[in-house]
Amino acid sequence: MTTREACQARDANDPLAHLRARFVLPDGEIYLDGNSLGPLGVNVAARMARAVENEWGRGLIRSWNAAGWYEASRRVGGRIAALIGAERDEVIVADSTSVNLFKLLVAALRLNPARHKVLVATDDFPTDRYVAAGVAAMTGAAFATFDPGEPEIAIDRDTAAVVLTQVNYKSGRLYDMKRIAGAAQAKGALTLFDLSHSAGAMKVELNRCGADFAVGCTYKYLNGGPGAPAYLFAAARHHAAMRNPIEGWFGHAEPFAFSEGFVPANGIVRMLSGTPPMLSLLALEEALSAFDGVDLGALRDKSLALTELFVALADERLAPLGFTLASPRDGASRGAQASLAHEHGYAIMQALIARGITGDFRAPDLVRFGLVPMTVRFVDVFDTIVALADIVKARAWDKPEFTTRKVVT
Repeated sequence: MTTREACQARDANDPLAHLRARFVLPDGEIYLDGNSLGPLGVNVAARMARAVENEWGRGLIRSWNAAGWYEASRRVGGRIAALIGAERDEVIVADSTSVNLFKLLVAALRLNPARHKVLVATDDFPTDRYVAAGVAAMTGAAFATFDPGEPEIAIDRDTAAVVLTQVNYKSGRLYDMKRIAGAAQAKGALTLFDLSHSAGAMKVELNRCGADFAVGCTYKYLNGGPGAPAYLFAAARHHAAMRNPIEGWFGHAEPFAFSEGFVPANGIVRMLSGTPPMLSLLALEEALSAFDGVDLGALRDKSLALTELFVALADERLAPLGFTLASPRDGASRGAQASLAHEHGYAIMQALIARGITGDFRAPDLVRFGLVPMTVRFVDVFDTIVALADIVKARAWDKPEFTTRKVVT
């Protein structure tokens, strides 16, 4: 049986242990919810103070030029490109994940006008399905779902675009982007991947996989902060022909010419629409410095080790208490996340949070843990499993303050 001392020894020998110091983490708290909201980077508050006091407060409108605000969407997109296996000019930061999904999906349908079907994975994050269904209704396309484990069955010669989240938000299941892109392209369909639960926690290789488009949020593993702007990727081969359905002035070839008609900018910039949220964008830029010098392969290795430990301890200590594993048992099929099912999952999670261990809950019965390799220790996993066992054995979850549902779970 694994001991706490053994986990402490693994932490002492962890080559990534120093990365934890790049974040602000409250004393005495175990934070396992970085797959919902990443922690604050140690340098972000100072960067925000400078942006507010100097660039906005003193520089005022001049900062669009003098402080480099105008180029920030492209500059930060270039930094994210290095984390997702893309070229710098293939990624730009803009809007929210939902808006970017809308823009790219409409663009994909326009690039494939002879086809009239949008496929979305059966277990994708709900907003991906909502947006795709809305786009299909708006454009007259058919909307259908597919099993991402068997893409070859559903993708046919009428399929225009295939939408898939690389790592499932509930189970943490990791899907094979290369296989799905290959299956789609063999039938002439385009692919659009959602990287919200993968980028920043593992090595992502969009171009190696042959992806056409991708979107992702930045407030999870990229630690950009609540409501941080999202990003979109478009393979360079599509830049000349793709059209942005929300043609706004920041996507214009000459926005400050204020011309009457819209002329799209060259390349990825044409996918911008309105003025970016500059303070959030600057916070994200500084947050990304936490990845400086980090080997993404090493992040993946540690996330695998953390989830393997979690599964082994859950089997030992939690399975007899009514918990079942809701994540893939095969480590190669897991992202940096582990989920357990329990009939009292919501109340159990609230009781756990009250003890200073933060994960989250996903309906109907999942307790979910982000095992972020930059900040989570092996001993954190051990202590979490022990606390879960104690909460269930003592029925500590069975209190009104834990069983009453909050709006955000």
